[in-house]
Amino acid sequence: MSPGALGFLIRCLGNQGLVDEALYIFDEAQKVGLTVGNSYSYNCLLEVLAKSNKVELVEMKLEEMRNLGLGSDKFTLTPVLLAYCNSRRFEEALSVFNQMRDNGWVDEHVLTILVVSVSKWGEIDKAFELIEKMEMLNIRLNEKTVCLLVHGFVKQSRIDKAVQLFDKMRKSGCILDLKLYSVLIDGLCKKKELNKALDLYVEMKSTGILADVVIVKNLISAYCVEGDFVTSAKLVEESVQEFELDAGVLLFNALLEGLANRGMVNKAYSLIQFMMGVECEGEADADSMFKITKKVVPSADSFRIVIDCLCRNQKLDLALRLFADMGHLGYQGNLLIYNNLISELCNLDRLEEGIDLLKKMKESGLKPTHFTHNCIFGCLCRREDVSAALVLVREMRAFSHQPWIKHSSMLVKKLCKNGKSVEACNFLNGMVQEGFLPDIVAYSAAIDGLFKLREVDKAMELFQDISSRGYQPDLVAYNIILSGLCKFGKVLEAEEFLNNMLMKGLLPSVVTYNIMIDGFCKINEIGQALIFLKRMIDGTIEPTIVTYTTLIDGLCSTGKHDEALVLWEEMEKKGCIPNRIAYMALISGLCKCNKADIGLDYFHEMEEKEMKPDVFVYVSLINGFASNGEFLSVFEILKEMLQKETFPGKSDKYYPILIEAVQKLSEDASTSSEIKNLIIKGCFQISILFLEVTYLGSVMALVKEMVHPKDQVPQKKHHKYHVIDVVNKRCWRLREGTTRTYNVDCGSGNSHRVLQSLQRQ
Repeated sequence: MSPGALGFLIRCLGNQGLVDEALYIFDEAQKVGLTVGNSYSYNCLLEVLAKSNKVELVEMKLEEMRNLGLGSDKFTLTPVLLAYCNSRRFEEALSVFNQMRDNGWVDEHVLTILVVSVSKWGEIDKAFELIEKMEMLNIRLNEKTVCLLVHGFVKQSRIDKAVQLFDKMRKSGCILDLKLYSVLIDGLCKKKELNKALDLYVEMKSTGILADVVIVKNLISAYCVEGDFVTSAKLVEESVQEFELDAGVLLFNALLEGLANRGMVNKAYSLIQFMMGVECEGEADADSMFKITKKVVPSADSFRIVIDCLCRNQKLDLALRLFADMGHLGYQGNLLIYNNLISELCNLDRLEEGIDLLKKMKESGLKPTHFTHNCIFGCLCRREDVSAALVLVREMRAFSHQPWIKHSSMLVKKLCKNGKSVEACNFLNGMVQEGFLPDIVAYSAAIDGLFKLREVDKAMELFQDISSRGYQPDLVAYNIILSGLCKFGKVLEAEEFLNNMLMKGLLPSVVTYNIMIDGFCKINEIGQALIFLKRMIDGTIEPTIVTYTTLIDGLCSTGKHDEALVLWEEMEKKGCIPNRIAYMALISGLCKCNKADIGLDYFHEMEEKEMKPDVFVYVSLINGFASNGEFLSVFEILKEMLQKETFPGKSDKYYPILIEAVQKLSEDASTSSEIKNLIIKGCFQISILFLEVTYLGSVMALVKEMVHPKDQVPQKKHHKYHVIDVVNKRCWRLREGTTRTYNVDCGSGNSHRVLQSLQRQ
């Protein structure tokens, strides 16, 4: 076999993609002595290897060739250049190119390999430099290569260089075709250079190239995006007659889509009415705005665009009217139109209309999709209509449609929230019977609902049931169980569940630890709670403000206020900033521990941080100071409540405590005069509390102080008339042994009548 024959055989095998076979025959032919490879046969092999991107083999065979003393020529280095370019090894490719240039071997083919490769790498500027160098060497790329480069430049978002290359083609007399114009116009539209795109489109038409509907559609869409509907409409008007009816409607649809995307609902509606030839106000509107005179018959997609736009802009009734017009004019609704309308009806809780439309959809021969059914299913779930939801689930099963988990989970959560956890469980059982397995989220919600109904045994039974059926409860499910057990004092049982969770590989979260700490604190096992705090920290989980607040409250509840204060300091050192709840828990806890004076310090600190305490904090301080006989402090707290307008109403559970406090203050020598002064000054809240606990004689003496002999009517600005009115209304309660009442008009008569009424008793 001659070296030439071997080279020819290698090329033939390479053209068939048999690269490995070509390499094997090349090596074996020389090994058994059939032939001795020469430059030509090696060049053929290098060409085959380069085209299959086997750059390592190219390098190996090139080295082997040199070792045999065979020289390299243009046909040797060209495939080597191609191999390096395909492997994106720019430095090696440039080195080979320079070697070829120095030997005068650079031609159009060599430059094309390098330019196209550099372009593919995204190095557009370098590629353009190479093109200009080629021009200097009087080497021109062929039209196919130039078209390829223009496409590549546009793909790399370098429309500027693509246009420059296009200009070079035009000047050199190359034939410019529709594809070239199309890619440039599309690229200019994407870059929002619409005027250039339109100029290029006009130039293309002037050369006699027939426009493609896609080019015009892209131009219309681009102008619509920029809000230039006048130019868009002009393009529609000028171009619609150039295409078949099916193509022409695409241009109108592009305009409709543009109007819809810009939220111009009425314009879109008017335009489709115009297309339908319906006489209405919208037609004149379309004519005046767009100056369109030529009509095409709308397609189903035209109606879909406008109906979808109307639905998205809360114009469902208008969308339904347009849908009805479709039917009257002989148009058939498609699946997307039905789905859009049914979806919007269900979103607006117009379920009956949605079901009626579903019926019409089936009658028209269209089969509902999983989306259609789930729109109805979602609405039923939002209505908490369990029986109807299960009926629909049976129908969905017949269509092999899967109910969306988000809807079934939502139904379970809503039922549980409204105290219907048993009904939620029945729904889940119904889903299972129909062959649809609810997810763990739905079951977790049901378990939580059962705990809230105090159905602890049923909650645990459901958990065990789903576990036995192969469900893998997640951390949320375990946290619900732990929380429910702790809430009912079953903390040790909760701890067992926690250990079971750990054995299954689930790691506790900060919520898990907080639940357990709270559970132990509530049963006064503060030592165990602190152990869990240590486990939490050892597990590299940072305690939160909830953790610290729970422990501080627990420590105070067991009389360990010193440890609570130490924990408070530790919390602050770790950068956990106390919030309003934490302050209130600490102050209340300190008051329980008979440390109201320390609690007052934190109360002031809380106020400095502009945190507003709840009523129970004031009441805790009042109780704390009152139990120590510090009535002046009680009086100051009471005054602050009045100033901050945090005084509770009569129905409040803390109201009796304040009555008792006022009674003690009115009886104590250090504060009784202060209480009376507040009443005389017109403090309505204290007056009422005072009257709740004070005997008739004290009331009469107080009224004497309030009503000076020269006074006719108490001054409104001091609210004395309110106090006297209260005395009048409650007088029957102050008399001993009688139910007679006294009617006194404090606003119009002499206020001495109150005093006289009391004196007669």
